[in-house]
Amino acid sequence: MEDIQSRMRDLGEFIREQRSVARLSLRKLSDMAGISNPYLSQIERGLRKPSAEILQQIAKALRISAETLYVRAGILEEREGEHDLVGEILRDPTITEAQKQALIQVYISFQHENEGLQSPDITDEPALEGEEAVEGEEAAAAGT
Repeated sequence: MEDIQSRMRDLGEFIREQRSVARLSLRKLSDMAGISNPYLSQIERGLRKPSAEILQQIAKALRISAETLYVRAGILEEREGEHDLVGEILRDPTITEAQKQALIQVYISFQHENEGLQSPDITDEPALEGEEAVEGEEAAAAGT
């Protein structure tokens, strides 16, 4: 029982810290998350154990990963070796909101660009590029 109470206090402190970093009042965060002001206050003081849905709403309002809150609440186990770069960018108080969004967009576009490169299927032949493609098309057109 003490473990749950301790975990809820830690979760509440973390949410309060994130709210402070985001420069949000308790009232503003509760409005953004769609939960009551007293309920959020109780969560921050470790008096309530919020559901996964409530944690997701809070995470979205704070612009942090819901997974981060789930781990702190004991709903999920922390994944080893993985890093929440988007969450780190969003929590950085030294850059503007516009700069955060720009960094995240570039990061996500790189991830999408590299998705096919991370685990290539070795049964597929590599696509021809540049001059090789032109030469191949010319040879096919000539019937060779």
